[in-house]
Amino acid sequence: MSTWCCIVIMISTISTGVLLPMPQNKEKKETYDRHYWYSQAEHTLQKRLQYAPEKNPIAKNIILVVGDGMSLTTSTAARILKGQRIGQFGEDTDLAWDTFPAVALAKTYNIDAQTGESSACATALLCGVKAHYETLGLDAGGKFNNCASAINSKVTSLIDWAHSAGKSSGIVTTARVTHATPAALYAHAPSRYWEDDSRVSPTVRRECKDIALQLVENEPGRSINVIMGGGRRHFLPTVTLDPENPKREGRRLDGRNLAEDWVREKRKRLLRAQYITSKEQLHKIDPRNIDYLLGLFEYSHLNFNVDRGTVINSEDETGTSSTKKIDDPSLADMTRTALSIIKKNEKGFFLFIEGGKIDHAHHYNNPYRALDETLELETALLAALERVNIAETLIVVTADHGHVMTFGGQRTPRGHPILGADVEVSDIDGLRYTTLLYGNGPGHSEPRSLPVNVTNSFSSPDALHESAVPKQWATHGGEDVPIYALGPMATILFTGVVEQSYIPHAIAYAACLAHQSRRCLITNYTEPKIKSQSCTSSEISSFSAEETSSERTRSRSLVVASSVMSDERINQSSGRYHTMSCHFVYYITLFCINWFSNIMSNG
Repeated sequence: MSTWCCIVIMISTISTGVLLPMPQNKEKKETYDRHYWYSQAEHTLQKRLQYAPEKNPIAKNIILVVGDGMSLTTSTAARILKGQRIGQFGEDTDLAWDTFPAVALAKTYNIDAQTGESSACATALLCGVKAHYETLGLDAGGKFNNCASAINSKVTSLIDWAHSAGKSSGIVTTARVTHATPAALYAHAPSRYWEDDSRVSPTVRRECKDIALQLVENEPGRSINVIMGGGRRHFLPTVTLDPENPKREGRRLDGRNLAEDWVREKRKRLLRAQYITSKEQLHKIDPRNIDYLLGLFEYSHLNFNVDRGTVINSEDETGTSSTKKIDDPSLADMTRTALSIIKKNEKGFFLFIEGGKIDHAHHYNNPYRALDETLELETALLAALERVNIAETLIVVTADHGHVMTFGGQRTPRGHPILGADVEVSDIDGLRYTTLLYGNGPGHSEPRSLPVNVTNSFSSPDALHESAVPKQWATHGGEDVPIYALGPMATILFTGVVEQSYIPHAIAYAACLAHQSRRCLITNYTEPKIKSQSCTSSEISSFSAEETSSERTRSRSLVVASSVMSDERINQSSGRYHTMSCHFVYYITLFCINWFSNIMSNG
């Protein structure tokens, strides 16, 4: 009797162990460090590669086009304005990127901010990790204005990855070259505002170089072939007058002229380099004789496209006014010259093109200039498309964040001026309203008022549109931003809704850069199909989240246990517990059978 009781108890114990769920580890709080974002990007990448063909093309060249603040609403309104400028309705007009075969959406939040800020968004977009508000080129360890936090938080960027593959590189922007978005490609700073040493505390200037100094002295900045935009003030010392604005001085306190230092350093290395400050000098460039070009065309940002060729009154920090003719090169001019230089490299190139003034116009609640700058960005893209082979060039167009401009109306007819007012009046106060409105910013008035001749008034380049909430400057928008892609692997990699930090990893995969270079080690490399089996160890594929060897940081591998996962956060423990349970049942059952057989054989 005791024997049978023992058998029943053991079987009950086994059954309980099989039927009850195994204890789960309590979910740990995510650290959101670089390894977290690398792993998440790898997982997102693998989900898309399930649908890739056996033979995947490789992108020799990369062109990343960023409209700073170019929300989906901005792109839509610019499309209509483009058509209306040539006498069409506009709604059915296409921008260049509207014809790209791949479209996706990117989430633009920062680690500590619901609505994205430019430098943190740029870090995600260009370095592949999300960052804290107003930090630059750092992972979650970097804290705003804290130099010590930046020492071990530096992350590499697409330009680092391109250089490691022997490619040439270029940056062209209508903003300062040290501004938040382009600076994420080469600088690491706990504050986006440390563009020169005057903004950095004297006690930490040795440990944390300013952004302009990093561009000239550090890698990858000193190896970038073409750098064009604005921002001379951050390269010139306080005792040096600006070449185009003789009443303005540089801002550097260390006494260095970094533009001259840049040329001197290149020539010391026997490199063919030139520094220019005007459109005339740009047009005289012979790409056959130049391999490195630094073009700083304005004291601060470049001027708006609509203002080029005009004479304006300017005022310096002391309040002294002067007149000057705006004669900056266009973004398309800079793009053509940049490509003529970096295309000489047989290993390919990476080119970053930024329409930085879209954002500035939106902060003013000035849609005319915002849409015009968007069309200028399209012109630069068209100039690039004319000069590259799409079969070997991946082109990605996106934005770092959105803005609070909205577009709507009641019974507005086709072809109605996009910068005009709706044909209907408000059913509350009886006043008309523009179809383009802002959620906050300048342009607010109480009681609300609009000029009588709305269409002509709001087609002026200087017109401000209404805002619901009064602020000195309009804020960014927190919505997803579009991604448009054309070229090798574009339709595979850029689909659905993704984290903004995924974008550079997808680009790296298409071009076999840095931690994604393994794809090119095997001809026609295709990731293995992933399956799961019951009661056996899951078939796994391990992918390193390691950054480039120069960074030499520890890596964390991503283990994908199933080819179908609905959540981007991977539960790596459940498969292990299931396997242990199966093994436990097997061995206990075998023991019971042997034990029971011995009892029966002994009588």
